[in-house]
Formats: sequence, structure tokens, C-alpha cells
Amino acid sequence: MTLELKNITTVVNQGTPEEKTILKQINLKLQDGDFVTLLGTNGAGKSTLLNVINGSLKPSSGQILLDGTDITNLSEVKRAKDIAQVFQDPKLGTAPRMTVAENLLLATKRGLRRSLKMRGLEKHLAEFKEKTAQLPNGLSKHLQTFVGNLSGGQRQTLSFLMATIRRPKLLLLDEHTAALDPKTSQNLLALTNDVVSREKITCIMITHQLSDALKYGNRTIILNSGKIVLDAYGEEKKQLTEEKILEFFTN
Repeated sequence: MTLELKNITTVVNQGTPEEKTILKQINLKLQDGDFVTLLGTNGAGKSTLLNVINGSLKPSSGQILLDGTDITNLSEVKRAKDIAQVFQDPKLGTAPRMTVAENLLLATKRGLRRSLKMRGLEKHLAEFKEKTAQLPNGLSKHLQTFVGNLSGGQRQTLSFLMATIRRPKLLLLDEHTAALDPKTSQNLLALTNDVVSREKITCIMITHQLSDALKYGNRTIILNSGKIVLDAYGEEKKQLTEEKILEFFTN
């Protein structure tokens, strides 16, 4: 899988006094299996970048290529077959009035045509129990629990499993541990690292924690004022320190 962004510029509130350019001529190419930790100050354009990639926001100019195919004008729904995302808010990405098992069944059909009937749930229960048994937060005991009754940590762990139960070409993580307590956050990060590394999933993970950016992934990118000011991988990433990263946060 390759993802290529060519000269991506995103302008919001065009033609109004609030007009603002969020992303400025972004050029980026991800290779298969790249695990990117993405850093930047508030307003730097991190979430906007993910929204442009997932199709929920169309760039003002530029081109997006996935495996060489131009997906710039492809809808968010059509991109969902190849691109999965976990959001910062545990309430996003799951259906609260459906059970854990029902949510997982929906996730197995991501990007496929679906009917309103939950067909084939029973034959998947053993598989779902096995997969959730490997996760923190005791999700395997809650397959028949409505998702709205889960804790934030359980719900976010479920969201991650739903995003990866069918291996996506690209996984986007928008500060997916930020709303969790420190212990639950570290458990989910460890799970993330294990799954992404084992399955060799191409992944972009937004984080505000410098230590996590250094610890995880093979590549670290820093956005500042809508531009990529650092793209470090391999030995360059290994040589990074928190002090060196902070130097890129000044305007």
C-alpha cells in the first residue's frame, strides 16, 4: 500500500473574514507498513490532514493517491473499504444501542454492501470471543452488552478492534487514547503497537505525548502552521529526543 499526497492545500471559510489556510502545499508519501506518529501544536492541521485523507474534507487543491489510484474526489463512504479510523471521543465510531457483538459484525462488513438484518451473528460469536479475550478491559465478557453501557476505555478498545478486525490498507488514529486515564491509555497504546506491527498495517497516529511519538512507530512527522517541518524515519527518528522535537514547535 502506498499513500501519496501531492501539493495538498486546505482553505476553510473561503470568501469570508474567517478564511484560513489550514494545510499548505503538503507533499507526503507513505510506504506499505509505515507507522507514523504525527505531532503538532493545536491548530497545526493534524486532524485536518486525517480528514482530508479519510474523505470527510475535500482539499482545496492537490491530489491524493492510494496505491497509485486518484481518490481525491472519492467519498468518505467509498474510502472506508480501505481506510479505517479511530477517533479521540470514545462515543464516535460505535453504535451505542447495539451490542458489542453486533458492532463487531458491522465492522467485518466495512466498505461492503450491508442490509438492515444482522445476519450470521451466531457463527461469528466464537471468533469475536477469541479476539476480545486477547484485549484489555474484559470485553470478552460483554459481547451481549449494549455498547452505550461500556466504560470509555472499553468502548475505545472496541473501536480499535472494529477498525482492525478487517485489515485496512490504512489506519488513522486521531489521538485515540487522549480521553482515557493513563493506565487505560498505555494499555491501548501497547495493543495498538502490537497489532499495527504484527499485521504490518500502514498507520498514522496523532499524539500530543512526545514520549509516545518517540517510542512508537518507524517514522515521526511534525506539522507546524500547516506545513511538514520534520519527517524523520530510520536512524534519524532513533536519534530524536524530546528536546529536539520541541525545537520544531516554535514559529
